Amino acid sequence: MESRNRKIVLAITGASGSVYALKLLEKLGQVKTPPEEVAVIFSDVAKEIWLAETGQKFVPLFPAKEYSNKTFYAPFASGSSSYDTMIICPASMGTTGRIANGTSDDLISRTADVMLKERRRLIIVPRETPYSLIHITNMKNLTLAGAIICPASPSFYSNPETIDDLVMTVVNRIVDLAGFENDTFRWMEND
Repeated sequence: MESRNRKIVLAITGASGSVYALKLLEKLGQVKTPPEEVAVIFSDVAKEIWLAETGQKFVPLFPAKEYSNKTFYAPFASGSSSYDTMIICPASMGTTGRIANGTSDDLISRTADVMLKERRRLIIVPRETPYSLIHITNMKNLTLAGAIICPASPSFYSNPETIDDLVMTVVNRIVDLAGFENDTFRWMEND
């Protein structure tokens, strides 16, 4: 799926874990063939959480372009768009539940609905623990509909030394799932 013309959507919701989205945006700018555009959408409270957790306001740097969650006037709100992947990172259980149940009441949930109906890549990165049966059922239904559920569960086999190293174990997994060529630690392949 690697190409220079890829356009992807990154939705950032009100779950804790803004650092995952921050590092993901940085990484997408560093991959061998970066996307042409990363459309960024924040849920209502996500910007507050971003500021609280990262200590900085969000400033979209190329290839990122911010869109309002309150409108459907965005190209990827339609199946006719050329956006091929949506990543929701971090994904709140509220957003996950609305998508799982077909409630397209904002740009994030509408875009996810488009990705599912068009059989495009939808990667949902929940940052919640523990899961209730409702959460598990919603994630099951999304998986059956074609979404990829990638919990923000760091791995330790690369022997991460810092919080950033630990965060990057999740970010690199997301980048792999999104289909970008990614130079990262791989189990039993880095000898």
